[in-house]
Amino acid sequence: MLNEQDTSPGLSVHIQTLTVEQSFASLHTSAAGLTASEARRRLAEFGPNRVEEVRRESMLLRFAREFTHFFAVILWLGAALAFFAEYFEPGQGMARLGVAIVGVILVNGVFSFWQEYKAERAVDALRLLLPQQATLSRDGEVVRKLAGEVVPGDIVLLEEGDFVPADCRVVEALGLRVNTATITGESLPAARSAAPQTESSPLFARNIVLAGTAVVSGQARAVVYATGMRTEFGRIAHLTQTAGAAISPLQREIKRLSRMVAMLASGIGGAFFLVGQALGLPFWENLLFAIGIIVANVPEGLLPTVTLSLALATQRMAKRNALVRHLPAVEALGSITVILSDKTGTLTQNRMSVRRLWLGGRFAAADDIAAQPRLAADHRALFVNAALCHNLKEMGNQGSRTWQGDPMEVALAAMGRQAAGALDGYVRIDEIPFDTDRKRMSVLCETPHGRMLYCKGALETVLEACDFVQLDAMVAPLDGAVKARLLAAQDALAEAGLRVLAFAHGPVDGGLPAEERGLILSGLVGLEDPPRPEVPEAMARCAAAGIRVIMVTGDHPHTATMPGFRGRHHRRARAK
Repeated sequence: MLNEQDTSPGLSVHIQTLTVEQSFASLHTSAAGLTASEARRRLAEFGPNRVEEVRRESMLLRFAREFTHFFAVILWLGAALAFFAEYFEPGQGMARLGVAIVGVILVNGVFSFWQEYKAERAVDALRLLLPQQATLSRDGEVVRKLAGEVVPGDIVLLEEGDFVPADCRVVEALGLRVNTATITGESLPAARSAAPQTESSPLFARNIVLAGTAVVSGQARAVVYATGMRTEFGRIAHLTQTAGAAISPLQREIKRLSRMVAMLASGIGGAFFLVGQALGLPFWENLLFAIGIIVANVPEGLLPTVTLSLALATQRMAKRNALVRHLPAVEALGSITVILSDKTGTLTQNRMSVRRLWLGGRFAAADDIAAQPRLAADHRALFVNAALCHNLKEMGNQGSRTWQGDPMEVALAAMGRQAAGALDGYVRIDEIPFDTDRKRMSVLCETPHGRMLYCKGALETVLEACDFVQLDAMVAPLDGAVKARLLAAQDALAEAGLRVLAFAHGPVDGGLPAEERGLILSGLVGLEDPPRPEVPEAMARCAAAGIRVIMVTGDHPHTATMPGFRGRHHRRARAK
């Protein structure tokens, strides 16, 4: 009997550590999928696979809260005193003052409620990240079902472009790469396989695909182990709806000011009343005068001024696609002391171009490749590698072909095809996708010279797969001295603000090797991603405001200390 514990990612005996057969057994299913009757039973037991809305306070109660906070209470008391004074001494204008204060409270409350209501509706967009339909295997047949009908134990079929409908354990995979940005924030697609993992968290296990993530490439079959609010996506949705509201610095200051105003106004009014009594003034005349003093000291214009200022700020931010859920959060941004900023595409233009290369033991500028045909011929393996080892998509018609994908790969492919020339007879037949652990990508190609494995990635990981290096027109053993030269070359390129990639290749018999070994390192390529023009000024303004800026990047530390960021306001980058 399947129970809730079996489908909880935290309690499902860490399904990522199990073999495929053990995963099927733990979920009481098989490779053919569930039967229709069992699927209906589990749907009744676990409920629909959808993001539920957490029960919140009623709209009426939330609306009422906008009129009962501390400062609003002070204004209500001020209005009440004004009407009290008007009742006992008509014609003094206190009624108009009371009406004005009540109007301020109502306008401010309605406006604040409407602003937050719109933001709450925008949060519902989370549901759109889940697919509407899913392809399943039930009773051994492939069927299309509504995503809400997916249950634990279902076998899901995934292809490029699909969104994952539930948390699943991969049981078969072919070149599977998944974009997990909606869950983990990682911008690079991650490779997935069916092998058991030792990783304790399903967020980072390579055999787990999570609800709300997207399949970038490849195909897979996966068994569902969590649905609905039990998924990691469901937990995130729950947090967004139940996170408690913290008091902002502005709210603390307004509350403190409200108390001061209340005590000051009451104290002054009380003092004048006592003085009037001491002078022998009539009681009611003295009381009404004291009330007038109290009401006059209530800053009824403060609340709408603050609310409108914050609202205008939220509108300006909304035009820049920044959603502010609570108005006081705008002011809280003004209390920031540290900013952690991504580099690529945020501080830089994300427009990569090849600038320098390390070929045959010496540096060469990108322009030298076209000017010196012999250089391209001697190191053709590197340029063929750059032309073939990527995940770009070719778009357009015969007259106008363009590549779409990672700007870095676009730049490398363009350089490779230009330098390598015609690639007749080169056919890509398989790949080992890039992932953040391997830090390299490899493709298996059929070539006129037999099957070749082409590899590119971070120098330290590519070196692990290499036994040889190409120096000028010859291949030499990769000894300690050559490794030192390569690392020095990498540092030199990185210190020029370039992102450095290493390229390697080698012959292969049969299919993809279990391990990449015995490759020939063909060279290094340095790519430039220039800073955005507005970045230096923004950094200077942050420094002037006392804000510390820290760059977060996975690039080499020397690359992160780019020339475009150096200067009086520079802060050294921190590696991710």
